[in-house]
Formats: sequence, C-alpha cells, structure tokens
Amino acid sequence: MAAPDKAAGAFRTIGELSQETSIPQHILRYWETRFPQLRPLQRAGRRRYYRPEDVALVRRIQHLLDNEGYTIRGVQKLLASETPAKAVRTDRDALKTIRADLASALDADG
Repeated sequence: MAAPDKAAGAFRTIGELSQETSIPQHILRYWETRFPQLRPLQRAGRRRYYRPEDVALVRRIQHLLDNEGYTIRGVQKLLASETPAKAVRTDRDALKTIRADLASALDADG
C-alpha cells in the first residue's frame, strides 16, 4: 500500500518501497543489478527514487519469484522477452520527467 501522505503516482524512496513491499533494501539494490528494466531515478548522493512503473515492476518480480516459483534467471528471461515495447515507453517517460525537471529549474531561475 502507498504511504498515507503520498499520492499513488508519487515517487518512492528505497526505504518507502522496502516498507511497502516488505522487501529488504539490499534485495532491491541487488534486483537493480539483475534486472536492467528496473532503473529508479538517482539524484544527488545516489538517492534512489522509484517511479510508479518501477514499483509495479518490483511487485511483479516479487510475485514471480515468491508465488509463481520463478528463479532470478527465469524472471530475467521473461522480462527480456517483453522489453522492446516497454523500453520505448519507459524511455519516453524518462525523457518527459527530465524535460519537466529542466522546465521547473528554468522557471525557478527566471
């Protein structure tokens, strides 16, 4: 569940995501090394911010590993077979986020 003070579409820190999913933070960081599709935004100090689509992916990975009996390698293969269409959408979303950040930075300067 989402934190009561955050909107459903808000970014989550690794601590918040860990608490919501009961997945330890070190496991989330490990999954980032094993699943190239899982790429949270990293800001100053390498602080991670998980987008709603990252949260959904973490929940899916957790479900596949814990409930469906997949191995890490099995989940990697499954996600890799689905990646092409999702990669374009994810890249577009990332670019929109960057554009919005730049626009707000320019507005703050001007």
